[in-house]
Amino acid sequence: MAAHSLTSHSLSSIASSSELRKFDSSNSFLPSAKSRSLVSSFVGNQLAIRQPNPNFVVLRRQSTIMTVTFSLPASKPEGVSADKMPKWSARAIKSFAMGELEARKLKYPNTGTEALLMGILVEGTSQAAKVLRASGVTLFKVRDETINLLGKSDMYFFSPEHPPLTEPAQKALDWAIDQKLKSGEDGEVTVTYLLLGIWEQKESAAHQIMTALGFSDEKAKELSEFMDKDIVLAHHK
Repeated sequence: MAAHSLTSHSLSSIASSSELRKFDSSNSFLPSAKSRSLVSSFVGNQLAIRQPNPNFVVLRRQSTIMTVTFSLPASKPEGVSADKMPKWSARAIKSFAMGELEARKLKYPNTGTEALLMGILVEGTSQAAKVLRASGVTLFKVRDETINLLGKSDMYFFSPEHPPLTEPAQKALDWAIDQKLKSGEDGEVTVTYLLLGIWEQKESAAHQIMTALGFSDEKAKELSEFMDKDIVLAHHK
């Protein structure tokens, strides 16, 4: 009886372990190699391992992309229907995502204008990023100035996955959308709109940092000539 009980317990443990799944780099859940070996050696074909549904994985990936693409938190101007709202360019979306990541790296509770500025520089390929670097505004300098201005966060604090926008950062996004609508131009909202929206927030951390590093109204005016330049560059790639 004791031997029978032990064998039953062992088989029960093996059966339980076969349900374990590990998350691989392709975002699909697969049985571990160890689980496969145990099932083959001790249980044979009595336990069926459920394979992941490939359609579910694809739909999950598409859902994630759609969330990032269409959830940039800009306010919809009054009187503008949802189908008339301009879309953000791929570079602008990536810059925003990198900005959130920079805020998390610094363990800040919010995504501020300074984080959005760093996000633009991390993305690095937009016309806005090129003008910033040519003006002496680099990622490392902005990061240092941010810490000097806002200080270091508590080392034991963990930022949320999507740190909410500060009021100036929200206004920067809203300014970009509003200016795109006022321009009457077709196409997407580029990173240049985002950067100029940040610059327009005169009391923001990013404006102070950009000013300290040599950016000015004259350079902002020059940059405004490239409001839709990212679209032209993208179409010629």
